[in-house]
Amino acid sequence: MKVFSALAATLPAGEPGRKPLAWLSRAGFALVTLFFIVLFSWSNPVFLTLDNWSNLLQGSAILLIVALAMTLIVSAGAIDLSVGVAIDFGAMMALIALKTWQLPWQVAVLCALLGGVMIGLVNAFLILACRIKPFLATLGTWFIASSAERIYTDGGGAISWRRMAPEYHDLAVGNVWGIPTPVLIVLVVWLAAWLLTERTLFGKRVRAIGQNSEAARIAGIADKRTLFWVLIAASAMCAVGGIILSANLRQFTPLAGQSYLMDAIAAVFIGTAFQRQGRVSMGGTLGGVLFLAIIDNGLNLMGLNYLVKDALVGVILVVALAVSFWQARLRQQHR
Repeated sequence: MKVFSALAATLPAGEPGRKPLAWLSRAGFALVTLFFIVLFSWSNPVFLTLDNWSNLLQGSAILLIVALAMTLIVSAGAIDLSVGVAIDFGAMMALIALKTWQLPWQVAVLCALLGGVMIGLVNAFLILACRIKPFLATLGTWFIASSAERIYTDGGGAISWRRMAPEYHDLAVGNVWGIPTPVLIVLVVWLAAWLLTERTLFGKRVRAIGQNSEAARIAGIADKRTLFWVLIAASAMCAVGGIILSANLRQFTPLAGQSYLMDAIAAVFIGTAFQRQGRVSMGGTLGGVLFLAIIDNGLNLMGLNYLVKDALVGVILVVALAVSFWQARLRQQHR
């Protein structure tokens, strides 16, 4: 990678040698993804079947929702380590509404969203009112909320409700016109997030704050108010993931949402390699999540020992991130 970068730096703007590097800066990561698709297809013909891809998309629905929420946060120049507990609070509030309060499933969905909003409000208070850095503030929220989960469940026991309304259970296992319901839900969330960030004034304000908060403030953008709504929206989106998770398992398991945090962060930054400008975006994050899902699914179909598989996933992830950052450097050199 260093050799390619050094070569690009020595070539003048008009030289033909720059064209392959310019092309790689735009399509390099797509080629990496294509390579893995071909590899897994060769190793197991099941990989390219419609049923397998349906399972792949359905299994990555929650991760994509969380990664979209993280994309919104990162676009504003922050980071959120509490997305896992926002998922948990969404699932917990839904199960409490269904089991303890005996409320209709539609109201349980609203209660779940309220659970996510609660996490966003705590983050907003710590970041905007107490002026704590987002990394430390959301880490604090994670400690507080995860402790609250364990206290409420007497040490971490699951809240199970097998007799939940079939309509609620179908949010995770049902289908509409043959399309899995979680896939439809995540497509709606993705489209709404894409329109919000790419086609509205609010999205432009979020990116302006993320790129240079001081300049955005001088330009008259209400940075605190914008960040407040970003934090609320991101936590509410994570709660949607909690709804799907609780509907699928028909229970709430404390700290279950934390397993999505690192993959969501990785998907956001891998996604920059799919974006022409090399910035975080909803479209790029979709590509990043699909890349991770392809790797996980393909390695599972190869039948590897789970310890070997985890090691390979780690290596591939590090290489993928290295390629995405190298690709970003190439883009800067060819602007």
